Amino acid sequence: DAFCDATGRNKPSDESWGRGYRPVINVTWWDAIAYCNWLSEEEGYAPAYDQNGNLLDKNGNVTTDITQVEGYRLPTEAEWEYAARGGQKSKGYLFAGSNDLNEVGWYWDNSGGKTRRVGQKEKPNELGLYDMSGNVGEWCHDRYGDYTLSAPPNPTGPESGSLRIERGGSWNSGELGCRVAFRGNDYPTDSNRSRGFRVARTETVSEAVPGMVLVEGGTFQMGNTRNDGEGNSD
Repeated sequence: DAFCDATGRNKPSDESWGRGYRPVINVTWWDAIAYCNWLSEEEGYAPAYDQNGNLLDKNGNVTTDITQVEGYRLPTEAEWEYAARGGQKSKGYLFAGSNDLNEVGWYWDNSGGKTRRVGQKEKPNELGLYDMSGNVGEWCHDRYGDYTLSAPPNPTGPESGSLRIERGGSWNSGELGCRVAFRGNDYPTDSNRSRGFRVARTETVSEAVPGMVLVEGGTFQMGNTRNDGEGNSD
C-alpha cells in the first residue's frame, strides 16, 4: 500500500478480506518486481531489475549472477525451495516446517476460503519463516522450465519462456500443492487472489537485517526426493 501511495498506482484488491498484516494478493510478476525496485531505492540500494525484467548488478549491468545483485528482488526458485525446506537446518519435512500442514499452513481445509494474517500458525519452519506452505502462492524470479541434469551454483532458471514460477500453494490449495517440492507457474501479466510474493536480498553480513531472515548458503537436491508425488511435484 505504501508503494502504491508513493507511485500513484492503484492498490490491488484485498477481496474485502483485510489489508495490514495479510499477504498482498492480486499482483502480477511485474507488479512484484516494481515493488522490489521501489523498496531498493527507498533504502539506498541499486535496483535489481531493468524494464525487461532482467537482473542488474550494482552498476546497472544485466547479470545472471544473483550474488552481484544489490537490491531487493524475488527469490530464485532454488532459493525459495532451499529456504522453505529449512536450509542447512532442514529436517526433511513435506511442508515448510512440518509433515502436518495444519501446523504450518493455511490451505483449503482450514483457511475458511480466504487469506489469513501472516505468522499465525503454530510454528515457523526450521529457519523461522512462516507461511511458505499455504496462505498465498509466491512469485519467484525464474521462468518456468524443466530441471536440468547439471547442478549449477545459484541457478536463475531458463533464459527464455513465457511463464514464471510460483511456489508454496495457497489458501485455495490442497495438501499436494503446498508441499515444498511442488511447482506452479503462470503468465507474469496474470494476477489472482491466491498469489502474492516475498522479497529476498543477497547479504554479505553474518546476521539477518530487521524484517528479514538470514539463510546461510548450502547445497540440496531440488524436487520430489521422496518419489511419492505427482504432476509438478518433481
